[in-house]
Amino acid sequence: MNQPVSVWERVKLARHADRPLFLDYINTLFTEFDELHGDRAFADDRAILGGLARFDGKSVMVIGQHRGRSTRERITHNFGMASPEGYRKVIRLVQMAERFGLPVLTFIDTPGAYPGVGAEERGQAEAIARAIAVFSSLNTPIIATVIGEGGSGGALAIGVADKVNMLQNSIYSVISPEGCASILWKTAEKAPDASEALKLSAHNLHQLGLIDEVVDEGQGGHIESDVVMTNLKNLLNKQLNELEMLGKNELLSGRYDRLMRFNSTIAL
Repeated sequence: MNQPVSVWERVKLARHADRPLFLDYINTLFTEFDELHGDRAFADDRAILGGLARFDGKSVMVIGQHRGRSTRERITHNFGMASPEGYRKVIRLVQMAERFGLPVLTFIDTPGAYPGVGAEERGQAEAIARAIAVFSSLNTPIIATVIGEGGSGGALAIGVADKVNMLQNSIYSVISPEGCASILWKTAEKAPDASEALKLSAHNLHQLGLIDEVVDEGQGGHIESDVVMTNLKNLLNKQLNELEMLGKNELLSGRYDRLMRFNSTIAL
């Protein structure tokens, strides 16, 4: 694959309209997907989907953000931007996975959590913080994969894991390049400069030790989706086998050490 010449090109590829979306991964990598709905308190947020499935014969809990492709689908799924009820649904599902001893596989693809007034009134920040806390202490293997855009707390809420992967042309950042540029330079036109400064590409984050693996996309997920699916399936199988060999204490201590390493990385 010809390497994009800038991080900004990676950003545009991460947002490409033809990239595989969460439901494409469900239909290709998993069988017997049985979606589970609702947070049992307010509503069923369609920005985050999840349920029971089989991955290469293994029972798993799979959760992901779905952005939608057509205009109608994007509106239905709110462009992958979840409200508090979405994160509370996630908490319900992963706690169910823990009770039944099922590994959790998450797929991250969101510009961020939904910033609407209603979401804030219903406790958006609390829901995200609680999701992070629950994931941190979950007694079952967790693997997170960034498949497109991983934006801010909306992504981190389902991104605390034993293994974190990123597709080659995905991005993961505390803020969008446009948001960062608007703050630092007072104009979104500086987004290419901001994307370089944020070091949000998979290769940059792998070099910093913030993610575990970069999944090769061949010519790009928007062109060779079969290559992405094959490479990711092989990686997830390998990581699941490794994690299932560990006891609960090893999982939790490893996850804690992983989070603590972020502090030293940021300090650098």
